[in-house]
Amino acid sequence: MKRVLTIAGSDSSGGAGIQADLRVFAQLGVYGTCAVTAVTAQNSRGVQKVSKVAPRIVAAQMDSVTRDIGVDACKIGMLYSPQLVDIVAERIHRREIANVTLDPIIFAKDGTRLLSAKGVERMKRSLLPCVLLVAPNVGEAQILSGLEIRDAAAAAAAAKEIWKLGPKYVLIKGGHLDGEPVDVLFDGETSREFRGERVEGEPMRGTGCVLTAAITALLAQGHDIAEAVTFAKQFVATAIAKSVKLGKGGVRFYGGS
Repeated sequence: MKRVLTIAGSDSSGGAGIQADLRVFAQLGVYGTCAVTAVTAQNSRGVQKVSKVAPRIVAAQMDSVTRDIGVDACKIGMLYSPQLVDIVAERIHRREIANVTLDPIIFAKDGTRLLSAKGVERMKRSLLPCVLLVAPNVGEAQILSGLEIRDAAAAAAAAKEIWKLGPKYVLIKGGHLDGEPVDVLFDGETSREFRGERVEGEPMRGTGCVLTAAITALLAQGHDIAEAVTFAKQFVATAIAKSVKLGKGGVRFYGGS
């Protein structure tokens, strides 16, 4: 069984973060391990409290897993602080962790800031150069690239700027663009568009987490980037269609089946 490590925050509502990642891994037949970076109090209405885990504890979690169980692929989600960005980047190098996918979470859906401006700069300088794939949404891609994104062509331009920061592949998720959701993948030479149908209705929490977790699981199993992205987009569409309404915040949750 392939082994996949998720480095991310804990979501008390179960809709995103570590909880969603581990459900995706189990559903796709890989063994999931985790390094928790923060503990959040959140529900369908938003994020109420965040408490970061000490960087030395995050490093210890990564060491414990990699030394014993091993890691075939790794997904990084919420890091929350500049110090956590640095320690995760250092341990990725030290433990020679391959097939790393970064979901550069900067804001929660309710607007809560989950990575400071200093943390973003540390991410650009120390973490992006050691990942295989970075997969920002439109808002995150604008922050990382410094460019405004209104359509797929602008997303392709932004992807090129982000690629210069060091990742081998950049996938800009187009779910926040108007019209048909188009994701743009740049490999350093060419851009490729992945189109999908927009699922109407209440939004599902954690779509970015589910997408990148699915990509990471496929990478662990030996698929290439294009195959992993193609599968993951369909996986997310199915997850949205099967999501369940919970709570009073007007959102739906990934059910994991």
